[in-house]
Amino acid sequence: MAVIGPETVLRMADDASVQHVGDGAVVLLARSGQLYTCNDTTEAFLGKVDGARNLGQIVNLLSDEFDVDKATLDVDMAELAAELVAESILADPGA
Repeated sequence: MAVIGPETVLRMADDASVQHVGDGAVVLLARSGQLYTCNDTTEAFLGKVDGARNLGQIVNLLSDEFDVDKATLDVDMAELAAELVAESILADPGA
């Protein structure tokens, strides 16, 4: 699994797209046709992934939106980012 730290710049994989649907969102991986549903947190996280912001900047933005301890958010978002890289939703930052 990729090591994701606060300075890691994140971007969506080339074949991944996020679509807001009803009360949530889905991620489509065009290459495989896989479809993933997102909870509110993942949708907010992916909405801030732009290929320019690093994880620390994204966490700072999310901390303004969610009532959660910053240290907890740091850990949770690093884990989420690593999972999304493993699922090929986010591009591998080491590649």
